[in-house]
Amino acid sequence: MRNKEVRNLLVLLLLLAAAAAFKGFAMSLAAGILVATTSTALILIFMLFTRRRYRRLAALSVQIDQILHGNDSLQIEDLDEGELSILATEIQKMTVKLREQADSLRRDKLYLSDSIADIAHQIRTPISSIGILTTLLAQAGAEGARSQELLREQETLLAHVDWLVTALLKISRIDAGTAVFVQQDISLASLIEKALQPFAINLELHDIEIEAEVSGSVRCDPAWTAEAISNVVKNCIEHSSYGSAIRIEASENTVFSQIVISDSGSGISEADLPHVFERFYRGSGADNGNFGVGLALSRMILSEQNGTIQAQNNIPQGARFTIKLYRQQTL
Repeated sequence: MRNKEVRNLLVLLLLLAAAAAFKGFAMSLAAGILVATTSTALILIFMLFTRRRYRRLAALSVQIDQILHGNDSLQIEDLDEGELSILATEIQKMTVKLREQADSLRRDKLYLSDSIADIAHQIRTPISSIGILTTLLAQAGAEGARSQELLREQETLLAHVDWLVTALLKISRIDAGTAVFVQQDISLASLIEKALQPFAINLELHDIEIEAEVSGSVRCDPAWTAEAISNVVKNCIEHSSYGSAIRIEASENTVFSQIVISDSGSGISEADLPHVFERFYRGSGADNGNFGVGLALSRMILSEQNGTIQAQNNIPQGARFTIKLYRQQTL
C-alpha cells in the first residue's frame, strides 16, 4: 500500500465496485448481493496477486543489494515467464558481467604488481653496478687505462638502463591503448634498412654480416614495425658469434608480407622456446644485458597491426624468427 499507483488503483476499483453494487441493489436485492460479492472477490484476488508480485520484487531487491555489497557468488533465482522473469534474466546478465569485470580488475592489479616488481628488479641490477663502478672510479688508484675501462662499462650500463626505460614506456603506451599506428605502404627493403640503422657500428665491431634477400612491400607503421624488427635483430646479434652472419629474407604475397630473420648462434632451448615472447622472461643462456622485454615488445607491436611473430630453431643451428603482417582484407 506504500505504492501510490496501487493505492490509486485500489480506490478506483472500490468506487467502481460501489457504483456497480448500487446499480445492482437498485435492480434487486439478489443482483446487488451478487455484484457486491463478485466485486469484493475480484478486488481481494487483485490485492493477493499484487502482494505476491511485490514480495518477489522485494526478494529481487534484496538479492541485488547483496550483489552490490560483494556477494558475487549469489545466483538470481529463476522466475516464471513474464516481466519479472525478463528483469531477473537481465540482472543475471549484468551480474555475470560485473563478476567478469571484477575478476579482470583483480588480474590487472596482480599483473601490475608483478610487473612493477620485475621492473624494479631489472633496473636495480644495472644501477647497483653503476654505483659500484662510481665507487671504483672515486678511488685514487683508478687511473689511466683502468679508469677508461670502468667509464666504458658505466656508459654501457647507462645505455642499457636508457633502452629498458624506453622499451617499458612503449609497452605501457600499447597496454594503455594510447599508441598510434599510422599505416602506410613502404618497401620491405626500406623497412629492413630502417631497422638495421642502429646496429651499423655493433655489426662492424662483431664482424657480423647481414645477408639480405628482400623484395616486395608491406603496409604498416614504419617506425613501430622497424622497432619490432630491430628488437629481433638485436636478439640475433647477442646470440651470434664473432664473424658469423644474420640472414634476412623478406617477400610478399596476396595474403601477407613475410620477414624471416635467422642466425647461426646457439639457438633456443626447448624449455625456453614457448616463453621467448613473454614479458621479462630471460632464457637460460641470457646475459646480464638481456632484460626480457625486447621480443615481448615486438610481439605487441606486430599484434596491434594484424601481424604475428614465431620463433623456432634454425637448421642446422641458430634461431629463426618469422614475422607475418597480414593484409587488412584478410581479417
